[in-house]
Amino acid sequence: MHGLIHAQLEEFVEASYGADAWKTVLREAGLDGKLYLPNANYADHEAAAILSAASKLTDTPADSLLESFGEFLAPTLLASYRHLIQPSWKTLDLLLHTEETIHKVVRLRESAPQPPRLDFQRVGPNTLTFNYNSPRRMSALAKGIIKGVAKHYGERVEIEENSSTNGRSEMTITIN
Repeated sequence: MHGLIHAQLEEFVEASYGADAWKTVLREAGLDGKLYLPNANYADHEAAAILSAASKLTDTPADSLLESFGEFLAPTLLASYRHLIQPSWKTLDLLLHTEETIHKVVRLRESAPQPPRLDFQRVGPNTLTFNYNSPRRMSALAKGIIKGVAKHYGERVEIEENSSTNGRSEMTITIN
């Protein structure tokens, strides 16, 4: 997983649960003293261990924690990739173009690890279907990022998860 995610996760944990929370989470995850650099890559199992420890320590379901983190992460992702985002785009356009613009560049730049493949399809003027498929099983993170993007654009979003199994999730997204 990209180090930017780990670095932002540290900021999220500290902002949400206090300055010492990150050290406690790392210790409980068996990663005591680990330093995460934004431009490095790290094993997926480390993020999973951090998430599990944070979930236990905060008594928050992992998916709820991931979704909140996604909302927190969205402004950083938007700032990091703003040169790829058309000024006229809003939430719907950004989602429809993420795979062919942002993720395409990430895949070219990074040898590993790769972002999940995102399949958004427009099914109405303000409605998309979204198929998320990743062995990381972090569809809640994707939902949070979508909510954060909508917030950035001053839009409201409703996300209905239609099904979720084995790292695959199908959702309907309506943007108002």
